[in-house]
Amino acid sequence: MKTIALVAHDGKKAELLEWVRAHADFFQDKQLVATGTTGRLLNEALNKDVMCLASGPLGGDQQIGALIAEQKIDWLVFFWDPLSSQPHDPDVKALIRLAVVWNIPVACNKATADFIVTSSLTGQNYQRTVPDFSQHNNRLA
Repeated sequence: MKTIALVAHDGKKAELLEWVRAHADFFQDKQLVATGTTGRLLNEALNKDVMCLASGPLGGDQQIGALIAEQKIDWLVFFWDPLSSQPHDPDVKALIRLAVVWNIPVACNKATADFIVTSSLTGQNYQRTVPDFSQHNNRLA
């Protein structure tokens, strides 16, 4: 079962909820993880259990980042608001950085999320390449 992390800034929560409702069938056999309020709203929108972490500014973004680093997240959807200042912008950057480091699909807007949901790879048992960081981890040995 694939695990998808869903995050949205306040100015993008309505857009994420609309997008999730439009793809409700897609999410039925997925495990969902979300930050704070987003998780509660997703639970109500999908009538499905969502693992709710802390609010993003209170550490939820970092909790999702940790799950990515532990190989427990397969895909990140983060509808972030590029036009409003966020007090936790460094956390947002770190979360997206971890998704890239660990080579998981990342959608930061509806268009990209639509491409991923409708990709023929999504319906297959696609196995992403997990980077080998052993050389980095042993660089001082």
